[in-house]
Amino acid sequence: MFWANPDQFDFLSNFSTLWAVFLGAILATIGGFTATQLEWFFERRRRERNSALFFGEVLSTLAIVLKYAESSRKIGDPYGPITVRFLRSARREIEIYDRNRESLFDLRDADIRARIHTLILRLTMPLDGIFDATQELQTLQSQVKSPLLAPEDRKEIEDRIATITSSRDTSFDFVSETGEQLRTAMKQLEPLARHSFDGIEEVVRNT
Repeated sequence: MFWANPDQFDFLSNFSTLWAVFLGAILATIGGFTATQLEWFFERRRRERNSALFFGEVLSTLAIVLKYAESSRKIGDPYGPITVRFLRSARREIEIYDRNRESLFDLRDADIRARIHTLILRLTMPLDGIFDATQELQTLQSQVKSPLLAPEDRKEIEDRIATITSSRDTSFDFVSETGEQLRTAMKQLEPLARHSFDGIEEVVRNT
């Protein structure tokens, strides 16, 4: 008759315990990994939504300010104090964008990122050109009024004034054209932000 060795039962008991510990470790690892991935996923979604909200509001404000600048240009002095103030407000919005540009990478869509950044670049250069031209024109217009100015020098300054004026008008037209394209980028951001930016202009008008 065969009698089992008690050590064999101990081995089976130890093996069962070891297997339970091993299985528990695997499940704990899988659970921790899953929890980490879920936490990362929701954090990424949260950051993307915040980024879309931020840049959507910046673009919306920028589009509104540029629209007001264009309307102001049609009244009185095209580049009077009010128009210039609107343009400087637009430039400040771009500075806000520049300070937070790294948040743009929270948007997963590379096409949206490229569109926003390209639009900002297309606005920055002509806006700076308008400010430089305005300042230079003020200097030249003061010089051309001098009674001591020689005729040939006066003619040269007047030609220079005409050239800069035309260049400034071209820059403004380019800014206005680019400003209209901001709305397309805003619409692309709305699904990510889960928010409509159409109401911002109404709020600004009422204010």
